[in-house]
This record gives sequence, structure tokens and C-alpha cells, in this order.
Amino acid sequence: MYKSLIRPILFNFDPERVHHFSFSALKSIVKIPFAKSILRKKFGADDLTLNQNLFGLNFKNPVGLAAGFDKDAKLYKELDHLGFGFIEIGTVTPEGQPGNPKKRLFRLNEDHAIINRMGFNNEGVKATVDRLRSNSGILIGGNIGKNKNTPNEKAVNDYIICFNELHPYVDYFVVNVSSPNTPNLRDLQDKEPLTKLLLQLKELNKTKKIQRPILLKIAPDLSNDQLLDIIEIVEVTKIDGLIATNTTIEREGLASNNREEVGGLSGKPLSHKSTEIIRFIKKHSKKDIPIIGVGGIMSANDALEKLDAGASLVQLYTGFVYEGPSLIKEINQAIKKRLSSNAR
Repeated sequence: MYKSLIRPILFNFDPERVHHFSFSALKSIVKIPFAKSILRKKFGADDLTLNQNLFGLNFKNPVGLAAGFDKDAKLYKELDHLGFGFIEIGTVTPEGQPGNPKKRLFRLNEDHAIINRMGFNNEGVKATVDRLRSNSGILIGGNIGKNKNTPNEKAVNDYIICFNELHPYVDYFVVNVSSPNTPNLRDLQDKEPLTKLLLQLKELNKTKKIQRPILLKIAPDLSNDQLLDIIEIVEVTKIDGLIATNTTIEREGLASNNREEVGGLSGKPLSHKSTEIIRFIKKHSKKDIPIIGVGGIMSANDALEKLDAGASLVQLYTGFVYEGPSLIKEINQAIKKRLSSNAR
């Protein structure tokens, strides 16, 4: 129904306006009597065989929502009814900021892709915390970044502010230094500043009564030498894992008219690239580094490929936009089928 009826209508309108409309629509739907139970029955995957234990956390299933969709934690409760095993909010910055000028979100329909240059638009960490206070059992990741106007030499302070504010209300943290849409942010992926940033967050984490897992989200545009540096940084700082990958700045092989728009590309063209990065990290790591695979998961088979490459969990964004919530269940069913087959 989504792909045949709803998507064709939505795709006639500006994607950012549709994004906000979808938020309002889902909030209204779940208020209808019995709607929550109907959604859970249709899209849910409440099966103990799908439970995953990672970073000391119990994920009810391995399919999560990637950061960027619910930036300000406005919809995580409603999205939980669609079958996600976990939801990552953000990217959150210390102070609210409008992000880059509009128009900044573009569909590439021929390529089953999206280009965004949102620029960490969000209402600030305190507004996000206020919405997370009422969470009751949904596993939440907190994706944190720096404000646009914060120079890189002071960026660590922004990450510390977000870490402290969100710590009581999220289950794990994601350090985002890989978005292409904040000027010079990716410079923080360099070995020295990244090691310093992660070590400071690790030390801060040790002062907390409960220590939260810390993950690093990396770009898909890193060279093999840079990936080897990332592996070494993970081993030195002893952070808990990686998210591979963020959006790409490459445009090779695209067919859509707006393929040259500035920003990060996500969706089908990223699928193979992000999977190969997962495979490279697994091959060259001395110790097993837990990885959440994201990037171009448009089908259950795409998700299985990332798991085969070495990911433990997967996340959706663009695939969720193009394929609808049925994709969540399809992936979980495919994983369940594989687990059942392996158990025979």
C-alpha cells in the first residue's frame, strides 16, 4: 500500500515538507483507538529469537532507525510501533541551530537515493532531553555533534556538553564527526583530534554511575589508510564500536537530474561501499570491533549482506523512506528465517 499508493502521492511534494507532514500524520494515527496494536501486529517483530545483546544492551531486534530522521526526539514513541529494535536520535548539538538554508533535501528517484545538506538542524540538547524524560523502555541512541560556529579546536567541549546532558536518557552514544554538511567537521576524523576527543569522552564516562557505550560514526569516503587509523583509534581508546557509514560526497554512476546537489548522498548507491567498509574493518582488526551497518539498505538482502560482512546490527533511513515500514518486518523475517535454518 505504501509503495503503490502513499509514496507516489508524497513524492509529488517537497521532501522536507513531507518529512514534517509524516511526523504529524503518524502522531495522529497512533491516537486512533487500537491503532498502536494494529501497527505492532502489522509491522512488529516481537520474537525472542531476534533479540541481540551488544555493548551490554539488549536489542529486541537488530533493525534500528538511523540518526537524522528523528533529530529532536519528537517521534521516537510513535516510531517504536513500526517494529524498530532501537531508535537513534540526533544529531544533537549543545545549542539549537537552524541548519543550512533551504532547499536542502533532494530525492534522486531514478537512483533510489537522497541528497541532504541539512547541517545539524536541531532544537538543542536541552529540548531533546525534555522529550526523552518520558521514555519508558524504548532503546535510544544519542547521536551528538558540534555547533556550526564552534571551531574545531573547541569542538570537544560541545561533545562533552551533549554527553553530560543526554547521559541519563540514552542507552548509547554516537560521536558524529563524519557528516559532510558542517564545515570542517570531517577534519575531526584525523587521527590526533579524534583520539583526543574519544579519550576525553571515555574518561568522562568513567565518572558516571552507569557507563554508556560510545560508538563512532565514520564516513564512507575514507581511504584504506584512514580506515586503518580508525581501527587503531578504536583499539587505543577502547570505545565500544563503530557505525559504518554516514553519507557520501561521491556522485559516480548517478542518473537523476539533481545528482550534483551539494550534500551527503544516501540510499542504494551507497550500499556496496558501506558494506565493503564493514568487511575491511572486520578483516584488519586485531580484536572484534562491533559494527552497526547503515547505508543503502533497500531490501532484506541488503541487510543480510551487511550482517555477512561483519555487522551485528543494521539501521535504516533512506530505505525506510523509499520502501516504507514493511521493510523493517521483511528484514527481521529474513534474519529470523536464517537463524532458524542455522539452528537445524
